[in-house]
Amino acid sequence: MPVPVSFNDPLNARILAVSEDRLQGFQPDPFGAIAQQTGLDPDLVIERIRAMLEAGTIRRVRQTLLATNLAQGALVAWQVPEGKLNHAFDWMFQQDPFSGHVVVRSSDAGPTRYQLWTTVKVPAGYSLAGHCELLAKQTGAEHFLLLPAKKLFALGVGHIRRQQLEPGSRAEVLADVTDVGVTTLTAAEWRVLTALKREFRPEELTPDLWAARAREAGVTLDEFVASGADFNRRKIIGRFSTFLEHVKPASNGERVTRFNALFHWAVPPGRELEAGREVGRHHIMTHAYWRETGPEFHHVNIMGVAHGSDKALLLAHKAAIDAHLAAVGIPVAYTNVFWGGRSEIKPSEISPMIYQEWLARQGATPQLA
Repeated sequence: MPVPVSFNDPLNARILAVSEDRLQGFQPDPFGAIAQQTGLDPDLVIERIRAMLEAGTIRRVRQTLLATNLAQGALVAWQVPEGKLNHAFDWMFQQDPFSGHVVVRSSDAGPTRYQLWTTVKVPAGYSLAGHCELLAKQTGAEHFLLLPAKKLFALGVGHIRRQQLEPGSRAEVLADVTDVGVTTLTAAEWRVLTALKREFRPEELTPDLWAARAREAGVTLDEFVASGADFNRRKIIGRFSTFLEHVKPASNGERVTRFNALFHWAVPPGRELEAGREVGRHHIMTHAYWRETGPEFHHVNIMGVAHGSDKALLLAHKAAIDAHLAAVGIPVAYTNVFWGGRSEIKPSEISPMIYQEWLARQGATPQLA
């Protein structure tokens, strides 16, 4: 009998509700942790995740990093001539390993000059603006705005567990504040981290998950696990995660979500931390940041992302957040929603060695920060 691969299968949904974004930090035994939180047998957990990965229900399984603490990064809004938009999208997704999210967005406020939005990271010591100038030359983009995160308030994409949320659902306490700062690693630490973060093929999903990665890094398993714990302590590890498609249908035609909304709020200077923690405590938010946009975006300084299958419901979630901000006395001078259209998502590369090789292939001179 074939193993069920739909995310709507009750056991799969039970697993995914944990495995999408509930395994924070480095997990020496991630499948054991999922089994413990779901009450399922570890072998069953591995069987189901492997089957969903093979079928394309899960698009990738990997240990994520807090890349904002390993590389300079920013959300980038691009002005691209209409006739070059698809070319720019394809080039950044296919040719630039340092661009992660690549999304075409439309604005509820009407036509926007900034249709293309990407996330970009470059290794410490290199110029983020210089990298984007190179991308602009390759794609025909006329202008770009760098919108680096100053603080993080929410980060964790768990579609399955968010499907039944009521608008206004929020934690009883304010969201934590995560600082942004680049950590320096040695060459040996980069070897371990590079092996740690690479996504898993189905056949690699075994109970002794990290043994092969330790050999790849040239260290013992105990040393590998100790490095993972140290990376945790230094706050450069995100979570172990099984990623579903954000918008596109799975191989069986099912969609876990249809809409990707980027919410904008402009709050008074000096109240960014308070507002960000209030926004970030709402369970619908997969991301929430303090970013300074300037006059081009009406001085928006709080941004967040929410996903859902019903556009009206997502707007109801935003209306509930707006009402909550008003109720706690935080004025909003401007707000807007940018809706995702065409989108592709991949992990941003952050290795200095790979960056140097990529620059060489582009025939580009490295620009230092």
